[in-house]
Amino acid sequence: TAYSIFTSGSTGRPKGVAVTHASVVNQIRWITTEYGIGPDDVVLQKTPFTFDVSVWELFGTLAVGARMVIAVPDGHRDTAYLGTVIRERAVTATSFVPSMLAVFAASVSPDDCASLRTVLVAGEAFPLSVAEQFSRISDAELHNLYGPTEATVHATARPVAGTTGGSVAMGAPVWNTRAYVLDSRLSPVPAGVV
Repeated sequence: TAYSIFTSGSTGRPKGVAVTHASVVNQIRWITTEYGIGPDDVVLQKTPFTFDVSVWELFGTLAVGARMVIAVPDGHRDTAYLGTVIRERAVTATSFVPSMLAVFAASVSPDDCASLRTVLVAGEAFPLSVAEQFSRISDAELHNLYGPTEATVHATARPVAGTTGGSVAMGAPVWNTRAYVLDSRLSPVPAGVV
């Protein structure tokens, strides 16, 4: 076991999950390779340690020798603060939940986002309208990621570019991960079936 963390409790009760070193290494190697995070990057670590997204922000940054900017406690809730930190520290990569990305995009200027290269979005359904709102202030690449705590942060990923419709799809499985589409009886469905 590398660490233990509790799920969000979306099914009614949070439960503890023991995450293995192999799973963490897989996630870190995948995310840094997939998004080209390296020594020239500046990653904003703003997710509280009680949430698994903090794992990639911390260990991914350290694993590739990137520079880490650690937000002040509760800084992840203050869009003015985040805009200032991103601008002043030339942050190139960060994470948001879609609802916070919407608030952030509505309250900061393009100058605050000029250094951003990659923004990973996860934790909730991602409305395409939020992606469009963000694209008006930044040309950073947006990526929609999904993953339950049990899958070590992210299990599927999809770039937002080229998306049409109301929301961004969950995407395809990340390295060493499988995704299944099941019907109401929890049986696998054929390709193309809802």
